[in-house]
Amino acid sequence: MSIQNDVSEAEWQARVQLAACFRLLDFYGMSDHTSSHAAVRVPGEPEYFLVNPFGWLFDEITASSLVKVDLDGRIQDGGKINGSGYTVHGAVLAARDDVNCSIHTHTRANVAVASMADGLLPLSQHSLQFFERTSYHDYDRHTDEMKRLQQDLGQNWAMMLRNHGVLVAGRDVSEAFQFTQRLEIACQVQVDAGGKNDLIYIKDEVARHSAEKYEQQGNSIGARSWPAYLRKLDRMDPSYKD
Repeated sequence: MSIQNDVSEAEWQARVQLAACFRLLDFYGMSDHTSSHAAVRVPGEPEYFLVNPFGWLFDEITASSLVKVDLDGRIQDGGKINGSGYTVHGAVLAARDDVNCSIHTHTRANVAVASMADGLLPLSQHSLQFFERTSYHDYDRHTDEMKRLQQDLGQNWAMMLRNHGVLVAGRDVSEAFQFTQRLEIACQVQVDAGGKNDLIYIKDEVARHSAEKYEQQGNSIGARSWPAYLRKLDRMDPSYKD
């Protein structure tokens, strides 16, 4: 049952955008059964965010099914969430006022790169956006995990979670999705290239210049592509808006 009439227009639009993001993550092979998650801050309510419900596949998620949580982990609408989803997204959203959406995935490619000692390498154009702008977080279990995530991410928009996957942040859903998709392609290229021949790295000065250009463009790539992605979903299955 749709809850559109029970929430503000701004919250509903945020719900629709995040639900679309889940469908796209699934379509592009970046879901992992019911294990990974993404979140968006509720517009006008910075202490609250929306996250996927526990036990749902990404291609099942709708705007109405998302769970509202506050930054202290208190669920507002009786739903159930993955505890690690609160840890990851609660940490990022509490520490970074400039972040409104965060996405955590663990695909074969990004887990492989996160398990490589040298991490993400400047091997492809897709990787350049993250050159000298990628954080690393060691795989471990600590009681202060949220604090460690905050410290390790710092002011970057992407973080490799060692032996685990990636965490990507964005100023809105379209930017976070764009970062996630480009990082995934960069990881796929690196995995495909590794071990077959000597690798050719893009020169540091070229990579650094490209990364600066991407930074200056802001979310122009994500904002340009997002309406097309939504049209694609509408053609395939518009139920994400329910």
